[in-house]
Amino acid sequence: MATLLNMGPSPHIRTSETVESVMYDVIIALLPALFVAVYIFGIRALVLVVISVLACMGTEYVCARIMGQKPTILDGSAIITGILLAYVLPVTISIPTVIAGAIVAIGLGKMAFGGLGSNFFNPALIGRAFIQASWASAITNFSGISRAAGTFRYDVMMADGMAGPTVLTAMKSGQSLGAAIIKNGNPYLQAFLGKMGGCLGEVSVLAILAGGLYLIWRKQIDWKVPVITIGTVFVLTWIMGANPLLHILSGGLFLGAFFMATDMVTRPVTSLGRIIYAVMLGGLIALIRIKGGYPEGTCYAILIMNGISPLIEKYTGPKKFGEVKASGK
Repeated sequence: MATLLNMGPSPHIRTSETVESVMYDVIIALLPALFVAVYIFGIRALVLVVISVLACMGTEYVCARIMGQKPTILDGSAIITGILLAYVLPVTISIPTVIAGAIVAIGLGKMAFGGLGSNFFNPALIGRAFIQASWASAITNFSGISRAAGTFRYDVMMADGMAGPTVLTAMKSGQSLGAAIIKNGNPYLQAFLGKMGGCLGEVSVLAILAGGLYLIWRKQIDWKVPVITIGTVFVLTWIMGANPLLHILSGGLFLGAFFMATDMVTRPVTSLGRIIYAVMLGGLIALIRIKGGYPEGTCYAILIMNGISPLIEKYTGPKKFGEVKASGK
C-alpha cells in the first residue's frame, strides 16, 4: 500500500499578542503626552481628549450597526483615533468642531473602507485634514497661552492670555523667536519640554519620546521609521538653510513619526519598504515646511505617504514561492 501523505495548512508563527493588547500598549504610550498637555494647557485639554474619544467610539458603533458588523469599540483602535485627533488640535478649538472631526475620522477614514485593518489612511489625520479644510482659522488659533506670574498655562478666561505664532510659523515667516509662543529661556530646552504654543499632544518632545521608547521596548513599532523620518527632516532642513534642531523639536514631527507613521495598517510591511517610506516622509515634511505654503507639513506628508505605501510595498515585497520572471516572449 502506498504511503499516505497528509496535507494541511502551512505552519504559522503563533503569539499571545492580540489586537487589543497592541492597541492598549499604544494608549499607555500616549499617556505621558496627555499628562503634559493637561499640565500646560489645563483641564480643558483633558475634556477635549475625552470628547474626541467618545465621539470616535460612538461613530464607530453607529457605523458598525449600519454596516451589519459586530461593534468592536473596546478593541482600543477608536480610542487611539480619538486621542490622536485631539492631540493634533489646539486647546482653543470648539467642542462641536472636535466632534465633527471625530465623525469624519472614523466614518470616512476608517469605516468607509471596511473597518480596522482595511483603511488606507490614518483616520485621525483624515479628521484633522477635514477640520483644517473646513475651519482653518480654528486649527491655527493658539491664543490663550499666558506667561503671567511665571506660569505657562491655558485659561479661557485669562485676560492676559498671549497670542502669537508658533515656533514653526515664526521661522516660516521670518519672525524672531521672541514673537513666538514659547517660554523665555533656552528655546531648544523649552521646545523639548513642551513649554510652547501648539497642539495638545505635540508640544512636548520629552513626553512623546517617553511613549515612543515604550513602544520600541514592547516591540510594537519599528525604531527605524521614526529615527529615519526625524533624521531626514534634520538633514534636509539643515541643507536648506533652516534651523534643523528647532524644526525637529517643534510641530507634530515627533508625534507623527512615532505614533502615526508607524501605524501597522497604513505603512509598508517590509523592512526595506519602511526605510524608503520613512526617507520619503521626512523629505516631504521638510519640503512642505521650507518650500510649501504651510509652516507644518507632518499631517499632509503622512497622508500622502499612506497613499504611496501600497506602491512601495509592491516593489519591495518578497517574491512568492515558486514565482519566476516572465520570459518576455
